[in-house]
Amino acid sequence: MPTAIKWDGHTHTKFCYHGSPDESEAYVDRALALGFDRYTISEHPPLPAEWIPDLPLMKELAMPAEELPAYMDYVTSIKQKYAGRIDVAIGLELDYLQGALPFTEAIVDRYLDKLEDVVYSVHYLPGRGGMRCIDFTPDDFAANLLSYYGTMEKVVDEYYDHVEAAIAWAAKLPMRKRIGHINLIEKFAQKLPPIDEAQLERRLTAILPKLAESGVGIDVNTAGLRVPTCGKAYVPAWFMQACAERGIPLVYGSDSHKPEHVGFGYDWFAANLPDER
Repeated sequence: MPTAIKWDGHTHTKFCYHGSPDESEAYVDRALALGFDRYTISEHPPLPAEWIPDLPLMKELAMPAEELPAYMDYVTSIKQKYAGRIDVAIGLELDYLQGALPFTEAIVDRYLDKLEDVVYSVHYLPGRGGMRCIDFTPDDFAANLLSYYGTMEKVVDEYYDHVEAAIAWAAKLPMRKRIGHINLIEKFAQKLPPIDEAQLERRLTAILPKLAESGVGIDVNTAGLRVPTCGKAYVPAWFMQACAERGIPLVYGSDSHKPEHVGFGYDWFAANLPDER
């Protein structure tokens, strides 16, 4: 079901090393100007050491472990600063880490009393030489994932296998939770061999009952609209309708990495909300 409030449920901060150094006030002030009622700050937490073989890239993916307490204090201060004007939710964009789930569990346990909101995303798949990003560059995808699996069909199936495992894990979380950008695998669709739409529909349809049973929602992530190699939201409109019919929460997410991204694509989200809104 769509949320009854205007809510940006997926945003980043100066603690993102592939984002903007701007303070979060610039983001939240824009959210207020655009009439949002709730604003979730959902930064990437640390990753296990040498999680991917590309160590220079590792430094850009997530904050170092020693910064996580400072991030949590920072978001708490932003929440307090804007109390009474907008509901700032303390969150994280956790990663599904195949083979390293205890690493994520330890983060959740450490901040269980503070975390209000979790976006749970699949950014990594086993690939050439170890774990690889699915959303770094088209050339990296081709060299380290497509060449490893052999066909786009096999990469896509591996991706959705991970998404299904992520749903099962997220179901145990006590706070609000949703799967991030469920069709992120399409980020480089215009630069890679075509993905079979029937395969996407089949895999997404099979995920619907898992979401409905788990209480895990969907991050209706519009960032793909601003990615030249994608050009569409990371959640299909038909899937939004199917989620609403099953009572699966739908939360708009700008995936803001700069203040000007806040509210991006909200018009698309609003236009494609199911009729029962």
